[in-house]
Amino acid sequence: MTGYLGSYATLGLLLLAAVLFFVTAFSANRLLRPGRPADPWGKRATYECGLDPVGGDWAQMQIRYYVYAYLYVLFAVEAVFLFPWALVFDRPGFGVTTVVEMGVFVAVVALGILYAWRRNILRWT
Repeated sequence: MTGYLGSYATLGLLLLAAVLFFVTAFSANRLLRPGRPADPWGKRATYECGLDPVGGDWAQMQIRYYVYAYLYVLFAVEAVFLFPWALVFDRPGFGVTTVVEMGVFVAVVALGILYAWRRNILRWT
Protein backbone atom coordinates (compact mmCIF):
# COMPACT_ATOMS: atom_id res chain seq x y z
CA MET A 1 0.00 0.00 0.00
CA THR A 2 1.43 3.32 -1.01
CA GLY A 3 0.50 6.93 -0.54
CA TYR A 4 -0.42 8.95 2.50
CA LEU A 5 -3.23 6.70 3.72
CA GLY A 6 -1.37 3.51 2.85
CA SER A 7 0.71 3.62 6.03
CA TYR A 8 -2.44 4.09 8.11
CA ALA A 9 -4.03 1.13 6.34
CA THR A 10 -0.98 -0.98 7.14
CA LEU A 11 -1.14 0.07 10.77
CA GLY A 12 -4.87 -0.67 10.86
CA LEU A 13 -4.34 -4.14 9.41
CA LEU A 14 -1.59 -4.82 11.92
CA LEU A 15 -3.80 -3.74 14.81
CA LEU A 16 -6.68 -5.84 13.44
CA ALA A 17 -4.39 -8.88 13.21
CA ALA A 18 -3.22 -8.28 16.80
CA VAL A 19 -6.79 -8.05 18.09
CA LEU A 20 -7.81 -11.17 16.16
CA PHE A 21 -4.83 -13.08 17.53
CA PHE A 22 -5.67 -11.94 21.08
CA VAL A 23 -9.35 -12.92 20.77
CA THR A 24 -8.49 -16.26 19.13
CA ALA A 25 -5.95 -17.18 21.81
CA PHE A 26 -8.27 -16.38 24.71
CA SER A 27 -11.22 -18.09 23.01
CA ALA A 28 -9.16 -21.23 22.44
CA ASN A 29 -8.08 -21.12 26.07
CA ARG A 30 -11.68 -20.91 27.25
CA LEU A 31 -12.77 -23.76 24.96
CA LEU A 32 -9.89 -26.12 25.73
CA ARG A 33 -9.57 -25.72 29.49
CA PRO A 34 -11.14 -28.29 31.79
CA GLY A 35 -14.62 -27.50 33.09
CA ARG A 36 -13.88 -28.45 36.69
CA PRO A 37 -10.16 -28.30 37.37
CA ALA A 38 -8.84 -30.68 39.99
CA ASP A 39 -8.67 -29.22 43.46
CA PRO A 40 -6.68 -31.63 45.63
CA TRP A 41 -5.83 -30.82 49.21
CA GLY A 42 -2.98 -28.34 49.49
CA LYS A 43 -2.93 -27.26 45.87
CA ARG A 44 -3.27 -23.61 46.77
CA ALA A 45 -1.01 -23.77 49.83
CA THR A 46 2.18 -21.74 49.88
CA TYR A 47 5.23 -23.76 48.86
CA GLU A 48 8.59 -23.11 50.49
CA CYS A 49 11.17 -25.62 49.27
CA GLY A 50 9.17 -28.63 50.38
CA LEU A 51 8.70 -27.35 53.93
CA ASP A 52 5.53 -26.20 55.58
CA PRO A 53 5.25 -22.40 55.65
CA VAL A 54 6.36 -20.86 58.92
CA GLY A 55 5.22 -17.52 60.25
CA GLY A 56 2.98 -14.92 58.70
CA ASP A 57 2.71 -13.86 55.11
CA TRP A 58 4.13 -10.36 55.65
CA ALA A 59 7.89 -9.83 55.77
CA GLN A 60 9.83 -6.62 56.14
CA MET A 61 12.72 -5.97 53.73
CA GLN A 62 15.77 -3.97 54.62
CA ILE A 63 16.33 -0.78 52.66
CA ARG A 64 19.83 -1.79 51.58
CA TYR A 65 18.42 -4.35 49.14
CA TYR A 66 16.53 -1.58 47.38
CA VAL A 67 19.71 0.51 47.29
CA TYR A 68 21.62 -2.37 45.68
CA ALA A 69 18.87 -2.83 43.12
CA TYR A 70 18.81 0.90 42.39
CA LEU A 71 22.58 1.05 41.97
CA TYR A 72 22.54 -1.99 39.70
CA VAL A 73 19.87 -0.50 37.45
CA LEU A 74 21.65 2.86 37.44
CA PHE A 75 25.01 1.45 36.38
CA ALA A 76 23.52 -1.11 33.98
CA VAL A 77 21.64 1.62 32.13
CA GLU A 78 24.76 3.77 32.06
CA ALA A 79 26.76 0.84 30.67
CA VAL A 80 24.24 0.55 27.84
CA PHE A 81 25.19 4.08 26.77
CA LEU A 82 28.76 2.92 26.17
CA PHE A 83 27.81 0.76 23.16
CA PRO A 84 26.51 3.55 20.89
CA TRP A 85 29.53 5.62 21.86
CA ALA A 86 31.85 2.80 20.80
CA LEU A 87 30.12 2.64 17.41
CA VAL A 88 30.25 6.40 16.78
CA PHE A 89 33.82 6.80 18.01
CA ASP A 90 35.27 5.08 14.93
CA ARG A 91 33.53 7.36 12.42
CA PRO A 92 35.49 10.24 10.90
CA GLY A 93 34.95 13.63 12.50
CA PHE A 94 33.69 12.28 15.84
CA GLY A 95 36.99 11.43 17.55
CA VAL A 96 37.70 14.36 19.89
CA THR A 97 34.05 15.24 20.53
CA THR A 98 33.08 11.74 21.53
CA VAL A 99 36.13 11.34 23.76
CA VAL A 100 35.25 14.55 25.64
CA GLU A 101 31.59 13.56 25.96
CA MET A 102 32.49 10.09 27.19
CA GLY A 103 35.01 11.58 29.60
CA VAL A 104 32.24 13.68 31.15
CA PHE A 105 29.94 10.66 31.22
CA VAL A 106 32.53 8.40 32.87
CA ALA A 107 33.36 11.19 35.34
CA VAL A 108 29.69 11.38 36.41
CA VAL A 109 29.58 7.58 36.78
CA ALA A 110 32.84 7.66 38.76
CA LEU A 111 31.43 10.36 41.05
CA GLY A 112 28.37 8.18 41.66
CA ILE A 113 30.51 5.18 42.53
CA LEU A 114 32.76 7.33 44.74
CA TYR A 115 29.72 8.72 46.55
CA ALA A 116 28.31 5.22 47.11
CA TRP A 117 31.70 3.98 48.30
CA ARG A 118 32.22 6.89 50.71
CA ARG A 119 28.76 6.38 52.22
CA ASN A 120 29.52 2.64 52.66
CA ILE A 121 26.57 1.72 50.51
CA LEU A 122 28.58 -0.80 48.52
CA ARG A 123 29.70 -2.71 51.63
CA TRP A 124 27.77 -5.93 52.22
CA THR A 125 27.24 -6.42 55.94
